[in-house]
Amino acid sequence: MSDRGILSSVRYLFADFIGEDDATPPFLPEGLPEQVMAAASDAIHLLIDYQGASYAELYVHRLRRFVGKQGVDDAMLTEIARLMAARMAYEDPIRIAQLKLAELDPASGNPARPAVDIRKFTLEELIGALPAVIAEYVLYALDWVGWTNKRVSIRFSTASRFGIRRLKIEAGLRRWRLLSLRYAKERVWVERWLHMIDRSLAKQPQAAPAIVQTATMIGGYGDVYRQGLADWNAIIDGLVKPTFDGVLALPDLGNAVTEARATALPDPRQSALKRKIAEIRARAAASSYVT
Repeated sequence: MSDRGILSSVRYLFADFIGEDDATPPFLPEGLPEQVMAAASDAIHLLIDYQGASYAELYVHRLRRFVGKQGVDDAMLTEIARLMAARMAYEDPIRIAQLKLAELDPASGNPARPAVDIRKFTLEELIGALPAVIAEYVLYALDWVGWTNKRVSIRFSTASRFGIRRLKIEAGLRRWRLLSLRYAKERVWVERWLHMIDRSLAKQPQAAPAIVQTATMIGGYGDVYRQGLADWNAIIDGLVKPTFDGVLALPDLGNAVTEARATALPDPRQSALKRKIAEIRARAAASSYVT
């Protein structure tokens, strides 16, 4: 992650945390193509609802670096705008509580259709939503007793006053989200994804669309999220970064990424994916040797 990315994240985090967030939507980046405006505007409104105006400003700041950039056409910029917003609005217990509260009638505050939504999280995920200064100590204790990956069921309910009150408490943790362990990981991931797109535009422009689309590998929570993140890192570290670093000769990186993604299965051991990455690397080495 670049120093610029870190400083930007900290600046917007600080503005939100101390309350200097007047809920005024940020302006769209100057020079943004008309075709991209709808996706970027939707993203801004999503992220204001998710975290606040300063968080939406961070999104605009990140998107601005690709506006007018050589090799980035309207279609690619639209996908960057759409996928970055989806990733920045990652699903955590706070977000689930927010969405359940959105089901309430604005006038009466009562649910139009009372419902109970039960989700399963690991303790690591639940604690990871807390401020890092607290979470690190709790996770250390959980790891010591072997409970880090212990699964627990959480009820998100609008079926009672108590359930709604608890949802409001959980959604209120939004103020602390940007200080959480989970956000720190997500911030690093987004910046690395954008960095890989930048490097692709400089090294292999034809592979950039495939790099952009790797964001769709990660989503949700629990096992699905962990598997997608592990698979993404395996492909980036095994194929993409070595190619950009000049260690691996893959003239058609985009197809290699697509080929590897096709073998990714819900397998914590990543057996099929690791075999495919090794096969692609072996083919590249053999082709380089012949040449």
